[in-house]
Amino acid sequence: MRVLLASASLFLVLTPALPAQGTPTAKADSLQWGPAPAVFPAGAKMAVVSGDPSKPGPFVIQLAMPDGYRLAPHFHPTAETVEVKQGTFLYAMGDTFDLAKTKPMNVGEKGSIPANVHHYATAKGATVVAVTSTGPFALTYVNPADNPQQPAAKP
Repeated sequence: MRVLLASASLFLVLTPALPAQGTPTAKADSLQWGPAPAVFPAGAKMAVVSGDPSKPGPFVIQLAMPDGYRLAPHFHPTAETVEVKQGTFLYAMGDTFDLAKTKPMNVGEKGSIPANVHHYATAKGATVVAVTSTGPFALTYVNPADNPQQPAAKP
């Protein structure tokens, strides 16, 4: 299994607006999609497949990202497994985003990353990944300035 970072480390201190849907084999068109939680950069959409990422226990979500979407270096307190459902998911380990160091994961490929390992990712083409992990979900950016929930620095 490839080591991967997805971030769809991916994800979620889910909002109540995204209730659990179906089973881990649910079809993407039957899922209830909404904006990804605020811990993710704007532009991604998310659907809960099973479980509740905001509570203790297993969960599965799908994260849809537009072409070029980036997840800055980050880590999670729990391990995660990512499976590419659509597009190409590029990932790498480390504290600094470097596109040249990313490795591709294509449709059908899966990879896992242990808890607390620093990683980053980007989407090549419209990309959807399924992320399996254990809640409660948490995502910590290596550089706090990358957190989209932080107020912009004042000049």
